Amino acid sequence: MFSVAFAFWITMAGTTAPTPLYPLYGDEFGFTPFTVTVVFAVYALGVVLGLLVFGRLSDQVGRRPVLVAATLLSVLAAVVFLLAQNVAAMIVARIVSGFSAALVTGAATASLTERLGQHSRVKPATVALLANMGGLACGTLLAGILADLAPSPLRTPWIVMLVLAAVAALGVLLNGESSAHRSRFSLELQPLHVPGEIRSDFLRSAMAAGAGFAVLGVLTAVTGLFLGTVLHESSHSLTGLVVFVAFACTALGQFLVRTLKPGTALPVACLGLIVAAGLIAAAMATSTLAPLLAGATVNGLATGIAVGHGIGTITTRSAPQHRGASVSTFFAILYSMLAVPAIGVGVLIRETSLRPAGETFSAVVAALCLGVLLSLVRTGRRAS
Repeated sequence: MFSVAFAFWITMAGTTAPTPLYPLYGDEFGFTPFTVTVVFAVYALGVVLGLLVFGRLSDQVGRRPVLVAATLLSVLAAVVFLLAQNVAAMIVARIVSGFSAALVTGAATASLTERLGQHSRVKPATVALLANMGGLACGTLLAGILADLAPSPLRTPWIVMLVLAAVAALGVLLNGESSAHRSRFSLELQPLHVPGEIRSDFLRSAMAAGAGFAVLGVLTAVTGLFLGTVLHESSHSLTGLVVFVAFACTALGQFLVRTLKPGTALPVACLGLIVAAGLIAAAMATSTLAPLLAGATVNGLATGIAVGHGIGTITTRSAPQHRGASVSTFFAILYSMLAVPAIGVGVLIRETSLRPAGETFSAVVAALCLGVLLSLVRTGRRAS
């Protein structure tokens, strides 16, 4: 169980490790903030494509081969970053990272479920959540700390990631196969499916969680730029900390959704996302760090609640034969929202500057969440 969880953790950690290093790469290769958002976004698009093409691969060939492939792709991404001499190499590395994340997510979650069993004291879903979000949170913080302390800030983080991913690959290779069943191998796009019986709830949850993911994407792409150019903070660890807080709180929010009364999770998430957007806009307007940290915290909690509500709705209220496709569709929407708005913000930064772009983006997120909230209010009135 430990080797699978560790493979899940380090693979996801490798996907956020570039975050505090983007300003350094900008100085090294001379690219613009818009380029940073594109480099970030291709990762999310790689995840979406990987989910659609390889989402069922572990059901067909087994969990172990897919976990080995995912961790080896993580090794490859670290090697490409380690040797990168231009933006093209970074884009290749990010696409490889996206495929590694897509492969490990389904295979590791299924393997943990099979190894622990549903009656285990430690729930498989809890371990998977901690490995997934914990990796996303720790990758950026670890890379930031290493970039500050190591003599070679663009090399040392990737050497560490490479070694850890290689250890994970060896661990899952030596581990036994957890799945006793196989289906026929076929390489084809997994069809997207929005369940008709819960379509309105599904779409509202996806829009709210997607808005939160859009903020996570922009924070991941441009936090270093904001801290460096606006606050004149050169600490890469601080960049890593802001993104760490956002992803760690996203994990916590998925636990908190279980404590909320039925019917309140999505309204609470929308209100939280509106508050978070206001805090991030305030950070841009006042050029201060505290609102940014507060906004990252609140956005993470609200995003986690929205994601937890969406997954819970799908798994409890949709037809069993469509649940897998519905979950894949849900996450395809979220990862698309992680990528596309980040590029939009990059375009705005190029046309204006960072602060007005951030303020505009925050207003759009708040408006989207307000629309979802008003839709919930109208639905509640019709029901009553």
